[in-house]
Amino acid sequence: IIIIIFILSGVIRLRAFGWLTQNAIPALLVAVPVLFQQELRRALERLGRPGVLVGWMRGRRAALEESLDAVAQASRMLAERRFGALIVLERETGLQELADNGVRLDAGITPELMVTIFDPHTMLHDGAVIVRNGRVAAAACVLPLSTAFLADRQLGLRHRAAIGVTEESDAIVIVVSEERGSISIAHGGRIIRNLDAKRLEAVLHALYQPALERAWPQWAAQARRIIGGEER
Repeated sequence: IIIIIFILSGVIRLRAFGWLTQNAIPALLVAVPVLFQQELRRALERLGRPGVLVGWMRGRRAALEESLDAVAQASRMLAERRFGALIVLERETGLQELADNGVRLDAGITPELMVTIFDPHTMLHDGAVIVRNGRVAAAACVLPLSTAFLADRQLGLRHRAAIGVTEESDAIVIVVSEERGSISIAHGGRIIRNLDAKRLEAVLHALYQPALERAWPQWAAQARRIIGGEER
């Protein structure tokens, strides 16, 4: 505030007030460390600890793993209830345009929230949920449909929408079929079907490993070993 007042006094040409603030700043430079020496000392001690950066990175990794576990658990609960669902996990490519055509939520991700959103008796169940940074950014979002696999009659609109958004971005999409109660995952314009919650969780964690994010073939080989399923 004092710096802003000092700048404004120079702009408005308040010479007397400018002289006062200019002479007060050197005293403030001495007074601030004296008044806040305890707080500054604690801050410097924390910065000097070698585990601060490591702890921050571990915290982010723990938060990511927690959100992935919540998505896997929510998918299992949705499949058991035969609730159709589309869960889009945003990564590097922004999906704000898709989020804008839905309903903004900005809520913490929990299995109970997901089941409530995709309950057929709720207003938000028709469409996709976009998850960003471990939070539900929006619901009832409309996704672009893919023109791939047109000959495959087992792929419904949800599966084509999942493939469509992954063709245009690096997002990961989980699909729950209301007809069969099956779980599928789409990435890079391809889809793997008939997963259970445990295998889905394993694939999600594999996809979020940096070494496996760079190329689809390496991920596909790893995914086949994990799930023993069908890669398309």
